[in-house]
Amino acid sequence: MRVRIGLFGKAGQSCALPILAALAMVLLAGSRAALAQASPEPSIVLTLRGDETPEALKRTLDALEAGGRKVTLRIAGAGETVPAAVAAPAAAATSAAPTSPTAAAATPKQGSSRIDTFWDDFVAGFDYGNEAIPAAAALPEDWSRAWAGNRNGAAGLPAVARLLLVLALATAAAALFRRASAGWFSRRMVPGGPEFTSRLIASAYGLLQDLVTLGIALVILRVCGNLVLPEWDLAASTLRTVGNGAVIGAAYMMVGRFLLAPGAPDRRLMPLPRADRHFGLLVAYAICAPVVIVGVFLAQRVAASPMTVAGLFATTALAITLFKLWWFFDARHDLTRLVLRNAEAPSPGLRVLALLTPWFYIAVAVVIWMVGRASAMMSDGARWAEAAGITQIVVVLAPVIAVGIGNLIRCRRAHRAAVAETTPHGEALSRAGQAAATGIVWAIAFYLLARLWAGFAFDMASPEFSAFSRQAAGVAILLFVGWVALVFLRAFFDAYAPRQAASGPADEDAAPVEGHIPSRLATVLPVLRGVVLGAVAGLVGLVVLSRLGVDIGPLLAGFGILGLAISFGSQALVRDIVSGFFFMIEDAFRVGEYVDTGRLKGTVEKISLRSMQLRHQSGQIHTVPFGQIPSLTNASRDWATLKFNVRLDHSADIEKARKTIKKVGLALLEDPEFAPHFISQLKMQGVADITDSAVVVRLKFTAKPAHASTLQREALKRVYRALNEAGVPFASNAVTVRGGEGQASAGAAAITAVPPPTPLAPAAG
Repeated sequence: MRVRIGLFGKAGQSCALPILAALAMVLLAGSRAALAQASPEPSIVLTLRGDETPEALKRTLDALEAGGRKVTLRIAGAGETVPAAVAAPAAAATSAAPTSPTAAAATPKQGSSRIDTFWDDFVAGFDYGNEAIPAAAALPEDWSRAWAGNRNGAAGLPAVARLLLVLALATAAAALFRRASAGWFSRRMVPGGPEFTSRLIASAYGLLQDLVTLGIALVILRVCGNLVLPEWDLAASTLRTVGNGAVIGAAYMMVGRFLLAPGAPDRRLMPLPRADRHFGLLVAYAICAPVVIVGVFLAQRVAASPMTVAGLFATTALAITLFKLWWFFDARHDLTRLVLRNAEAPSPGLRVLALLTPWFYIAVAVVIWMVGRASAMMSDGARWAEAAGITQIVVVLAPVIAVGIGNLIRCRRAHRAAVAETTPHGEALSRAGQAAATGIVWAIAFYLLARLWAGFAFDMASPEFSAFSRQAAGVAILLFVGWVALVFLRAFFDAYAPRQAASGPADEDAAPVEGHIPSRLATVLPVLRGVVLGAVAGLVGLVVLSRLGVDIGPLLAGFGILGLAISFGSQALVRDIVSGFFFMIEDAFRVGEYVDTGRLKGTVEKISLRSMQLRHQSGQIHTVPFGQIPSLTNASRDWATLKFNVRLDHSADIEKARKTIKKVGLALLEDPEFAPHFISQLKMQGVADITDSAVVVRLKFTAKPAHASTLQREALKRVYRALNEAGVPFASNAVTVRGGEGQASAGAAAITAVPPPTPLAPAAG
């Protein structure tokens, strides 16, 4: 089981794509070697009546086994599979999985299901493997006897010394290249930055170094092996098998080093928590698994009895499976965090997927072990064991490749966005392409799994299965096309969605962002988003149902009647939708504009199919149905002219005030902060009114609506300061009382003549 590679990664797994395809065949060979019971000859089911003599039965079995075929004995009427001697020497030499004396399971029991049959085969295979464990003790003796028959080393250097010499030469050549190229590769394995592309390039150099090292070792192993061990005997076979096992183990470690970068978190591509710990466990598995595979291969070549190999395989397979189960259980929290890593607000479905991911891999490991045990008792056990080996590769590589392709496309999209502005349809096409690419990977994975295991439930040669396969393929294609279309439309609508943040009380005086008013299309498309996505999803669902043979005519008629009933029963809703439709057609308002509906006013924050939401200056949100808007005033279109008054004293020089205000207007036009927002400069229109206490002059300017209030406040501040500096007095509300000189003196004397109050005398007695 490719424990480490199978972890879901949210970033960086794409870098394994150039290598994983090449390594897949190597890993597949290892899986087949561990589980498959490849047999070049078809098995034979021999049904016994129960009255055969032992001598006749022995002669029959000897004749059938002469061609190297497996034989299954079945008791007529009972459906019981009984042990038979089997597995020809040719099959034993090429198969890695043990061959049981029972060879394979017989025809399923009458009336029993395939699940029941599989369970019976598993129980029988499990019992047989346990019974064969003591026989594994004879393996050293069998090995010594077979090793003595080596033709290599009969003269001169012994076979063991030759074998060790070749392995030492291959190891030395690989180590020498590693040491000589360490400096060159080390300089290029330092990322140029934290971005994904830099880490990808740095890790790619490390992977290249590992591949070249492995290639050199294999070339030396093959060339020196042919020279030192020219005869094909057990020693040469051992060297070849050890080399294949080393390739499998090296493949595990190379991929793990490529993705996890132990000791170098700055170039790590798979952000797995506790990455160094998991890489250490991967190294342990990469050593143990090839040792088991090589041991089973060689044991099957030298063992005198199939029980010996079966006992060895039962013990090692159980140990490897327990190690994988413990590893997955220990990594359950790391896997969950890895799946949720890039989700800011994970949906409930994603949370469930993250929680189930480690348990899914635990279940796969258990099922593969069960299939390996049951395959020893099946007539076609080699096929199911091979299917189990391929399955563990598919469930491991599919998420890595799918997420990796998605990351590659996402990185290219981010690079293009950094270089030039991305259009909405370009963004939507990129996301749809990413969905299509990852979807194709998952589709291939599901197809392989379905193809591998369909024979477990169906007769793949039957016309019914062919018809079902064509129908399922058609439905899958429709669902895939519909899913890609939904991804494209959703990305297209989201690209046009307004992204104006709601203003809180602290933002009331903040300057508005230039260009925050979306276009007309950007206002209309989010309203249509739900309608279009729902229509596409409904259309795909109807087509799929029609493809499955469901009559959709009554469904369409039912939907029509339901829509008619809703239209009659919800007239207010229909009025709101129709009114909103005409508001959109007339482009009466957009998101971000300030409108007045007569009763309510505010900034448009959201538009739905039947209503809009207004944000008042004080923070309240008003939801206004379109059908309840008799008239609407938009204060945010094109331009806004502001007029305001300034009260001057009667003694003020009006002409001087006019020139001063004009200078203030020119200064505002020269200010780079305010000049872009003016359409016409600030100026004084003239005297608007003359009151008892003031001369009222009117000022005006024209500006962009979003900045009109800000410009008015700035203009008032500058006008006040400029008029004061110019000596133009403002009007005052103070009241001046004028009177005669004599009357003022008499009033003062009268006030002075009033005696001060005296304190009250205390009461007598």
